[in-house]
This record gives sequence, C-alpha cells and structure tokens, in this order.
Amino acid sequence: MEQIKPNHSWGANFEACTVKDIIEPTKGIFNNVSVKAALDEMQARAIDSSPIIDQRGELLGIVSKDEMNRQVGGLGHDPKTEPVEAHMEKYNPLCFEDQTVAEAEQMMLNAKVGEVPVVTRDKLLVGTINIDAIAQAKRRRKRLELLESRA
Repeated sequence: MEQIKPNHSWGANFEACTVKDIIEPTKGIFNNVSVKAALDEMQARAIDSSPIIDQRGELLGIVSKDEMNRQVGGLGHDPKTEPVEAHMEKYNPLCFEDQTVAEAEQMMLNAKVGEVPVVTRDKLLVGTINIDAIAQAKRRRKRLELLESRA
C-alpha cells in the first residue's frame, strides 16, 4: 500500500479531529477465497469494492466487482477456482487511524479518490473513510463553532 504524504493547510480546530473519530467500520474479504466467493460476499453487502485482508487482518489490497468480472469472465477463468488475491490492486492510497481528518482529506484529494481504507500502524484494517464523512464532520464542526461563538 502506498502512503501519500498530506499537504497541511487546515486550521488548528479541524486538525485535532482524527480519522478514528469518523471512521466507518468495514469487513475485509480474506485473500484465500475464490473470485466467486468474493463477488457473492460483495453482492450480499451491496458494495462495489472491498479491502482484501490476510488471516491476521492485515490490509493487502482492494478488489473491484467490475474489474474481477472483466478480468475473470473476460479471460475465461473459472471464478469458483480463481483466487481473489490475483485480482486485487496492491498500491492504493490508505490512511492511518491516528492521522488527522484534514490529512486524510488532503491525501484523498491529491489521489483523486472518494474513499480509502483505514489501518493501524501495523496495517491491520479497521475501517474506511470517505470524502462525504469528512464533509459532514466539517459541517458539524462549523455549526458547533457557530453555536459556541453565540454563547
């Protein structure tokens, strides 16, 4: 996984909020399952992409339903026996749970992605963060600051 360096450009108040404050819990798909099992799991959870983890919970990469369907179906591979790990993208942006929300936002903007996995410093998957959650946190912060300034 590639860690993109953030560009610090936020005020002090928002800097104090960490990613773990607004994280969305997520379940990864184990790297040793078949493409069919991964697609079935993604269908059941109504998601288009998923983190891939090892037995320890360490993030290994990301898979996309569309990419797996194209690569496996398009090339005539058997989805029941084809390993999902062969179809994951390994070098995706990610952020750490102890990073600030402002750092995560800047990294996502720089990488032009709307959502990234969140990991511990040991690369264990803990959830995801998306640009909408960041925007909501910023709106809540501004409302709170406005209320406090009126008090």
